[in-house]
Amino acid sequence: MTQGRAPTPLVEDAGNRREFGALARTTVIVGTLAAIAISIHQLFNLQLFGLVVLEGRYLYILGGIFLALTFLCFRGTARGHRGVPWWDALLALVAAIGCGYFAWTADISLELGWEYAPPEVAQWVSVLMWLLILEATRRAGGTTIFVIVLVFSLYPTFADKLPGPISGFAQPFWDAIPYHMISSESSFGIPMRAFGNLVIGFILFGAVLQRTGGGQFFNDLALALVGKYRGGAAKVAIFASGFMGSMSGSVISNVLTTGSVSIPAMKRTGFSARYAAATEACASTGGVLMPPIMGATAFVMASFLSRPYIEIALAAAIPSLLYYFGLFAQIDAYAARRGLKGLEPHEVPSLRGAMREGWIYLFVFALLIFMMVALRQDTLAPFYATGLLLVINQLVKKYRFTWRTAGDLVVAVGRALAELVAVLIGVGLIVGAFSATGLAGTLVNDLIFLAGGSTVMLLIMGAITAFIFGMGMTVTACYIFLAVVLAPALVQAGLNTLAVHLFILYWGMVSYITPPVALGAFAAATMANTGALKVGLEAMRLGGVIYIAPFFFVLNPALVGEAGTAEVMAALVTALIGVWFISAALQGHLSFIGGFDDRLAGWLMRGVLLAAGLCFAYPGGGGTGLSHWAFSAIGLVLAVPSFLYARRFAQREAAALTDNL
Repeated sequence: MTQGRAPTPLVEDAGNRREFGALARTTVIVGTLAAIAISIHQLFNLQLFGLVVLEGRYLYILGGIFLALTFLCFRGTARGHRGVPWWDALLALVAAIGCGYFAWTADISLELGWEYAPPEVAQWVSVLMWLLILEATRRAGGTTIFVIVLVFSLYPTFADKLPGPISGFAQPFWDAIPYHMISSESSFGIPMRAFGNLVIGFILFGAVLQRTGGGQFFNDLALALVGKYRGGAAKVAIFASGFMGSMSGSVISNVLTTGSVSIPAMKRTGFSARYAAATEACASTGGVLMPPIMGATAFVMASFLSRPYIEIALAAAIPSLLYYFGLFAQIDAYAARRGLKGLEPHEVPSLRGAMREGWIYLFVFALLIFMMVALRQDTLAPFYATGLLLVINQLVKKYRFTWRTAGDLVVAVGRALAELVAVLIGVGLIVGAFSATGLAGTLVNDLIFLAGGSTVMLLIMGAITAFIFGMGMTVTACYIFLAVVLAPALVQAGLNTLAVHLFILYWGMVSYITPPVALGAFAAATMANTGALKVGLEAMRLGGVIYIAPFFFVLNPALVGEAGTAEVMAALVTALIGVWFISAALQGHLSFIGGFDDRLAGWLMRGVLLAAGLCFAYPGGGGTGLSHWAFSAIGLVLAVPSFLYARRFAQREAAALTDNL
């Protein structure tokens, strides 16, 4: 490795993340590299030295490494020691030993059914590991998720004492806790299997891509494509933040990373501070929903549904397109209504220059997509793509790693993986509680009964539930919980399984831009030096599509690709028209046609245009007796007067401008 300029480090988003001394840094680097090496050995089935590792043992080893790293990477309190105190080092060692015990006994545990009849030693180690997992979850995920996980993990001990709808089979404490640790249905079940088989490779790929110049290339590409057009700074933020969010899987770190550049650029070109912050928050939120990488939740979804990840990514493509198209259309309308310009020519790189600098990164994505789509190698694809990135990094002098920056990369990867593992293992306790008590099955019937057999009412209940849980949990944690509790009820009501799981994912994301929590919007507001609540409300308007699109694609699976090609294309085209109309109504300007004044008639026409957009996007059916095409026809009829009004208003404005000249 030679000296060279490295990309700007990622901005971390958790207040309790710890700065390392030399020993702790070295430990994190060694632990992370060991975990990656073990994953490569397992997933590529290398069988070095004739070693074949059981999946359960493999997950315990990964869990032990990253739980240990959690206590090194995250402080126990917001204000604490700068270095790693001895008690955190001890907790890290105990976590590694505890998981090591279960890894060592995996064979005999499986053979003798320890999950139901554990020996005394396994019981004590299980309780110790349960306490460590709770503490790791608190440090990485926050107090709210800690309380939820704690209550649900103990639920099997008092399930029989609760009222009918939420009652279940009870277990003694000394049986319930070992079940959580040893069963493949709890902490080391679906969430950790998704991590060990899929997530670890893609998080590694995303981190390496960002730090080897790939992120800079796609930012320059966005600048070259849309930077010079009206509202160009905000349009660049859409592309840059969307792509960054897809790589990082974290809304907050995405806001803090790309927002430091995009928000000042938007303010400088005429956007209000509130609007600039809201744009960044919405763009960063959508990135977690955008293929080809998406966030970690998509990989957990693939494991839940036992489907290749590429199918999840393809299904998410149309909803993601609708979301970003709506955001783009609103920004264009906002800029047109206020006469905003694009970025200055010297701020916009040429498309040829951007491609000349970073064309080589396109081969990385070509390899990734080819392996996922053509070869169906979801598990191995990110490792091959990462290897190619590292080769490219050594060829491109500008971003070539030094020993220091290579170490920084490994530390960042280890910290991100440790944070995710702590949350996933903690949330696995919730899954295990439902599995042990049989509650999931009874809740399905109760939810359907409460909805009165109405699919729409059941969806509304599901959306509200997802929003509430999304406020206190990470997206992945929220999804896992609702995939167990809510998804079966929606599927049993006759809805498409894949669309239902995406519906839950989308509504779990809503809380990032919706007050009272709105973490993404509030983080952006801090960077823009403006009121947090105002940014949250503006983000709700800008991200309006995220509230309605899930209802459309869950009622019409064609919008997630679950239909014939002709039907999918027809649904996509009408949905795009509908989103365009909705965006124009929200911003008061119909791009390429004209705007609406602030008189009563103007507001009335905006309302009519909003209704027209909803009709175009609505999939039909749902007890209305009207088809998708019938609703589109109604939308067309409603849109005509709004078009004429906007056109006439534009002509009046042009005439007034001519008279003034």
